[in-house]
Amino acid sequence: MKLNVHPRRRRALAAAAGVAVLLAACGAGGDEGAETSPDAAEGGAGQEIRFLTHWGPDQVRELEAAAEAFNEEEPDITVTVQAVPFANLLSTLRTQAGSPGGPTVASIYDAWLPELVRDGVAAPAPDDVAQDVTANWPENVVSASSSDGQVYGFPNEIDLYALNYNTRLFEEAGLDGPPTTFDELASHAMALTDEAAGQQGFGVITNWASGAVHPFLSLAASNGGYLLDDQGRAALTDAKVVAVAQLYERMLADGSINPDMSAANANTTGPYLDNFANGKTGMIIMANWWQASLKEAMGDAYADVATAPVPVGPDGTQSSSISYSWLTMVNGNADDAAQEAAWKFLTYLNGPDSGEEGSSAMGDILIGMGILPSRQSDLDAHEDTLSDPFLQTYVDQLPNATPFPTVIGGDAASQAVQRHVEALVFGRESAQQAMDAATAEVDAALGG
Repeated sequence: MKLNVHPRRRRALAAAAGVAVLLAACGAGGDEGAETSPDAAEGGAGQEIRFLTHWGPDQVRELEAAAEAFNEEEPDITVTVQAVPFANLLSTLRTQAGSPGGPTVASIYDAWLPELVRDGVAAPAPDDVAQDVTANWPENVVSASSSDGQVYGFPNEIDLYALNYNTRLFEEAGLDGPPTTFDELASHAMALTDEAAGQQGFGVITNWASGAVHPFLSLAASNGGYLLDDQGRAALTDAKVVAVAQLYERMLADGSINPDMSAANANTTGPYLDNFANGKTGMIIMANWWQASLKEAMGDAYADVATAPVPVGPDGTQSSSISYSWLTMVNGNADDAAQEAAWKFLTYLNGPDSGEEGSSAMGDILIGMGILPSRQSDLDAHEDTLSDPFLQTYVDQLPNATPFPTVIGGDAASQAVQRHVEALVFGRESAQQAMDAATAEVDAALGG
């Protein structure tokens, strides 16, 4: 298991409550036009369960098809799908979870889980489900679907980060391949920078918490650094983390990072993406889900995009990346019969016999969206698709991924890190000042 916290703190953190970071651009983003589906069956005896998701109409139809196939095996259980926009997902779950007609099953971001466990909204998985999850998903993914050692749902998609770079710009700069160390990252960025052409060597992201924080902490993880220490306090003043801030400071000073090219908009697209897509950014650390956005934005020029592991710092031993995932959970306020039916459906939906050629039905749906599934047998079943050169780096890095920690006050803590990374990027604070200030605010947010 790996968390972006000191190893001795990992078990204690599992009992804490969650971070809410901006994921509106996640590849499984909701659609304002998605509607609640009609009941799978009208009238008659039996158990109905309601599945709350943020997926769009196409994915809802695929989920409904899986529910219909399940109903053929379990005619006494019907599944109704309710889809809402991502921005309304958590609030809908919270407001409806206690009502008789509320959702029985919900798709959630893993960082919300501890809060939902604390509030009794998330039901613990039965022993057979917990054993299934533990046996068939990577340990670091299982940990993100657990709280205090108890599994609370089936992991689904997983997202992590890698270095994305433009091979055409590399060739023009005389660079043979991607950087593997911090020093190489800085020297490559300088070689790729052409101020007269409006071209920056390395892109950073601002105006979006995940975009600013996750790449920064991925570099920290690749240098042996942690967000939190073994006491649950901010570790941002540790030399291994300060080294990342100093790396940013170095690239800002030599002009290979241009802050004016960094902004994200409310949809997590905007200038940072446009500049990479238009060949104005040589390298950027970004998540796997943006592949579809790159293809759409770049057209034929997408052939110039390649990926590589996050460069390793001088104190690091291997590349690592912040990761986050999604899971399906069962409403702890539902009655016992509804919960039993819900776990039965989720076991089917995530099982290797419900999809095509050894994949789960959930794995097929995720792959159809261009999202990495997290069940090992789904990864194996879709090996051909996942061997796409862009995605292969992410797949290869899954075992070393560092799940973003979930802690009480984590949303405020994440925003604190964002504020001071951005203060560094825009020259308002030095590397040390940014980490000192972020540390104080993170500790305050976490009650330290």
